[in-house]
Amino acid sequence: MCGFVLSDAQEYWGFIKDPIYGYIRITEVERNVIDTMAVQRLRRIRQLAGAEFVYPAANHTRFEHVLGTMFLAGVVSESLPVHLTGEERQKIRLAALLHDVGHAPFSHLFEPLLLKYMGRNHEDLSRWIVADSTLADVINGQGFDAKELSGLAVGRPSKSDRSFLGQIISSSFDVDKMDFVVRDSYHTGAGYGSVDVFRLIYTMDVLDGNLAVDVTALPTLESLILARLESFKAIYFHRACRAVQMMLLKALEAARDDLSILEAKTPDEYMEWDDYMVWSKLSANPRSRQIVREIAARRLLKCAYERTFYAKDELASSVFTKENVRLKLEEEIASKAKVPVSDVGIDVPTLPSVPYHYAMDIGPIEIPIFSKTRSGEKIPQKITNLSHVLNDLRVFMNIVRVYTREEYRRRVGDAAANVLGESPLSNVLSY
Repeated sequence: MCGFVLSDAQEYWGFIKDPIYGYIRITEVERNVIDTMAVQRLRRIRQLAGAEFVYPAANHTRFEHVLGTMFLAGVVSESLPVHLTGEERQKIRLAALLHDVGHAPFSHLFEPLLLKYMGRNHEDLSRWIVADSTLADVINGQGFDAKELSGLAVGRPSKSDRSFLGQIISSSFDVDKMDFVVRDSYHTGAGYGSVDVFRLIYTMDVLDGNLAVDVTALPTLESLILARLESFKAIYFHRACRAVQMMLLKALEAARDDLSILEAKTPDEYMEWDDYMVWSKLSANPRSRQIVREIAARRLLKCAYERTFYAKDELASSVFTKENVRLKLEEEIASKAKVPVSDVGIDVPTLPSVPYHYAMDIGPIEIPIFSKTRSGEKIPQKITNLSHVLNDLRVFMNIVRVYTREEYRRRVGDAAANVLGESPLSNVLSY
């Protein structure tokens, strides 16, 4: 039994000023968790690595995002028309606060290296840190179970009949997405984050054990999904943002021997690394130094070719994620353009290094929707029968780009058009 007792009228320790929500009140338990290395480290990990070269104010960090996510999780837990104890509400808030502690330096940009050399993604590492680091000692010391929270933080509650608790943190319309859509739009100024997330939250309910939305909030749900789509194109997959990110990835691979984070044996060793330390290593390493200098001077790679296509088949649309396919295509394009193959790079939004690549997960959407009868009975509805907007989005979109140095741009563009042709999907499937 948890030793933490919180009355239904929650008692808060203090507050933190947030530009999105005003004041975020925190409990003493939350303050103690916030003041740990695991959470404070997020101050030194940018939310949108590379975006600052396009949007100068996009220097916000994972720290403020997890505070916002915690706040929204608290609003959901208080407004859901199901009985939740004070202890359960506190668990949900803590899980939201801790959901991103596993992010590596430069956030999603580092993800391919985590997968390639550690066999883990940032969610795996979040569970590791929450359950096995010094953070776990603080959590357990507050009367909570760190292992239980480690699962809830990535959307996996300990009780199967309480799936909706995990869906607050991780689902198609979770508080994580609600916060980053609004927050990233605010800091970039891109303007796509005008979503009334509270309208969505206040119409949430539980249907057959799952988080669901009242049909009356369908326009708000549509606006959230469309905001994710537009923000993806304008921010997360912006040509120049991705140019910076591709260059940083090259630098990270080149200097990998200096990045002992990839050999971290304990969570606390892993948490010693942040954006500042990695940038310093890249700047000092002779194999990555020149790339870093070019980024610092904003001499970026240029997009020589771009094509957008849609497919009903998810497998076909994500074929470019296969490294061997991309390498063969890059070699062929470089050969035809008569440029070094190292100066040709194919980029697609399904790569794990694309920030919030899941923001483009607009495949078959089955968000639980319900309508209420006069007697209050909840009747399940099929979202794609109700929304023409979402039904039209039931395809997998891929944007295929080819990058190169500015001086090779025309030659590589012509070669890419020749290799990828008018229908890149049919060409690529033969590899």
